[in-house]
Amino acid sequence: MCGIVGVVGKSDVNLQLYDALTMLQHRGQDAAGILTCHQGRFAQQKALGLVRDVFRTRHMQRLVGKAGIGHVRYPTAGSSGPALAQPFYVNSPYGIALAHNGNLTNTAEVSDDLYRTDLRHVNTDSDSEVLLNVFAQELLKINKLQPAPADVFTAIAGMHKRVRGGYACVALIADYGLVAFRDPSGIRPLVFGKRETKKGTEYMVASESVALDVLGYELMRDVAPGEAVFITAEGELHTQQCSDVAKLTPCIFEHVYFARPDSIMDGISVYKSRLRQGERLAEKILKERPNHDIDVVIPIPDSSRVAGQALAHSLGVKFREGLVKNRYIGRTFIMPGQQQRKKSVRQKLNPIRLEFEGKNVMLVDDSIVRGTTCQQIIQMARDAGAAKVYFASAAPAVKYPNVYGIDMPTAKELIAHGRTDEEVCEEIGADWLIYQDLEDLIEASREGNESIEQFDCSVFTGEYVTADVDAGYFEKLDAARNDSVKSESDNSIDQGDNAVIGLHNDNDAAEAS
Repeated sequence: MCGIVGVVGKSDVNLQLYDALTMLQHRGQDAAGILTCHQGRFAQQKALGLVRDVFRTRHMQRLVGKAGIGHVRYPTAGSSGPALAQPFYVNSPYGIALAHNGNLTNTAEVSDDLYRTDLRHVNTDSDSEVLLNVFAQELLKINKLQPAPADVFTAIAGMHKRVRGGYACVALIADYGLVAFRDPSGIRPLVFGKRETKKGTEYMVASESVALDVLGYELMRDVAPGEAVFITAEGELHTQQCSDVAKLTPCIFEHVYFARPDSIMDGISVYKSRLRQGERLAEKILKERPNHDIDVVIPIPDSSRVAGQALAHSLGVKFREGLVKNRYIGRTFIMPGQQQRKKSVRQKLNPIRLEFEGKNVMLVDDSIVRGTTCQQIIQMARDAGAAKVYFASAAPAVKYPNVYGIDMPTAKELIAHGRTDEEVCEEIGADWLIYQDLEDLIEASREGNESIEQFDCSVFTGEYVTADVDAGYFEKLDAARNDSVKSESDNSIDQGDNAVIGLHNDNDAAEAS
């Protein structure tokens, strides 16, 4: 999962991009990058690390221009390193830079076609670079010195026909403007908005509405599935549907875990969807155990807090913050390597003994993926004196990998894959485990926008909306994503700044990362 942003303003946009990426930091902590355009020239800074570590005053002074794009990344295919930091750039045609959130499911096929048919070179194993080259090649076919908005939309339409998967992108075409587009299923989120200044109207496109909120932009709407938005360098807004098979099927895991609760996605308040998740989970608990002996509900911070509050209220039991979080540890879900994840859980959370001692505790988490986090937290609760430890998941059992941009492990690394709920309960060491029902999870989101007929729930059902995921695909996925491969990759990466590949790049950026 990654975060993307693009701005076309009336003055330098570097500080806006920095602030927006800070608000999207939860979507990726591996690397960050900003690229701006001034008088036809790109300036760029990207490196490994958090936003606050990648950019210094000297970088911001160089990142001039009234248009720009930004990206925060975490690896989605088992590889990491400075060369994979985004945005990516190609010089033909016009000069194009692109930032991407998602994952293509036909990367190998398209990459081979780019080389054999289009004679284009892809320098990394990133599907984002493949996507950029496809867009560039489709734009090259227009064969115009000065492309019009209609030409950009034609190129996007051609790209949709060649690639499959989940993708939301922002791209900057030197001197011409900013283009943003979303896959025909709308799997990955993308919104755009505007704000009025004394100099005129400015536009922003971002992964989540919270980035617009903090900078004073008015949310106009979501980019529709298959749609493209083109904002010229002069600030003219153009939109067009570029796919004839578009159907909104957003990823429901955004509502479960990734998105900030103060974001609006496809007309749905993430906060309210999580409240409803907690309410529906409480209803299930009361059906299964009407005479439950739960003394206190304690959320595992932070993404389960809202659901936990609603759960406790509906059950009529106390809600307490019994786990204190160290804010300087990254999200363990996206930590590479099992040993590193185990270490991070202990560093990240510490129990308040007073809230556990002698009590029957219901721990609430947004989901259970590998089981690493909940297993250790359950043991923490017992060590803190809990009489019984129950565990509630605001999402159903995660049994299948995600292939649309969430770096979920291979099936064999998922604790619920091939196990019953009772077996998972025993594995994590809980006295009782309860999962959200899928129908309830879907309704918790759909209630915010009843026009959505279907969500991507593939991690729970194994049904993939692009219909191109088979056993062969998962064999390749396993080779790319399993922890042993990641460990080898992590150990072999040159973390030095001189490994960053970029245009006008100051490579001493990541000294603090």
